[in-house]
Amino acid sequence: MIFLRISDEIALRLEKLAERTGRSKEFHARQAILEYLDDQDDLALAEQVKRRIDSGEERTWSLDEVAARLGLD
Repeated sequence: MIFLRISDEIALRLEKLAERTGRSKEFHARQAILEYLDDQDDLALAEQVKRRIDSGEERTWSLDEVAARLGLD
């Protein structure tokens, strides 16, 4: 379980959102945290791929290369 303090401004926005949607403040806070965690996971993965590309362990292909390989040109 996590307890956190939020500013009055954020609390008011969260309250208004809960009223507008008919969902609880906790629901929206949980959704926001899950989205943030997903974004951070995506960022970490992208950084790993970039490091592999920069080091030459992995490469990229242009759209023309992909099309030619698949016989779509």
